Amino acid sequence: MTADSKADWSQIEHFLHAGRGTTIPLGGSALPRVDYVVTDDRDIALHLELTSRQRLPRSPHPLIQVEEIAYDGMRMARLKTTQRQLLRDFHDLLCAVADRVVDRGRTPDQAFSETVQAWRALLDKPRAMSLEKRIGLMGELVMLTAIATSHGWQTAAESWRGSHGEEHDFGLPSYDIEVKTTTAEARSHTIHGLSQLTPSTDRPLWLVSLQLTRGGAHGRTFTQCASSVQEQLAQHTTGAALDTLEQRLAAILQPDTSNILSTDDERWSLRSTPLVLMVDDRLPRLDQSLLRLLPAELAARISKVDYNIDVTGLPAGLEPPAALQSEFVLP
Repeated sequence: MTADSKADWSQIEHFLHAGRGTTIPLGGSALPRVDYVVTDDRDIALHLELTSRQRLPRSPHPLIQVEEIAYDGMRMARLKTTQRQLLRDFHDLLCAVADRVVDRGRTPDQAFSETVQAWRALLDKPRAMSLEKRIGLMGELVMLTAIATSHGWQTAAESWRGSHGEEHDFGLPSYDIEVKTTTAEARSHTIHGLSQLTPSTDRPLWLVSLQLTRGGAHGRTFTQCASSVQEQLAQHTTGAALDTLEQRLAAILQPDTSNILSTDDERWSLRSTPLVLMVDDRLPRLDQSLLRLLPAELAARISKVDYNIDVTGLPAGLEPPAALQSEFVLP
């Protein structure tokens, strides 16, 4: 492959989705060797040529791994991340390091150090939206669309409680729904608080477990999903529910041009068929009864409880309501 000036994410995402390893040279023949590498096991790395006198860059952060390798008879530094869910953001960091070497003539150690310092300054500022929050919200948009399919957009809009800070994501006339979304291969979800998986009095609670994966050219970005829902709401709903959700979606879609970490060009698709579970004694969960085992003065000192559950392999709930039998799609 001929040398290129940069690695475009849409190109990298294609190789990742296909599971095809490739090496993209980023420097010319007269420059130090700089290779952007996509591995067969869907990972990315940057290889930087080191002269005999140049030292290996040192990583100040456990999420960034730097190691020395021998490649084509050369001494090279390899930059990788230990967290694959951060590949899109790590891609930008690798491109910034490569740019400093190829276009600015910096050594690998200088380029890496300067890039990390610049990103630290950015990371000290509030981020537009974390990947975790973005994925979670995409799951809610999937559920909102499923409810609209079975009950119409007006009912779907009125049922979405996410904007009101309530315990459960959706509230329909006779039951509630909690949606959890992950990009991992296991259905492992973080539960926030002892009430999130506690049904309201006389109202069943259903848990919907969604799994997303990078979808390549056929996937949907977060912005595309939110914009699609916004258009549907405008066409099919009226009243306070529409006003509230339009305000929320408008705020979500407002770009943050001051922060390069707010890029939204990752495409996602559903990894598997959603798992629909009734929240009952067969579901692993914690509730307020846990605190009642403690003396009152000790229980009062516990203000927040977050925990993870793995629902992989659990049997789906029997006879779920109509909204949970609809086809689940990214809007």
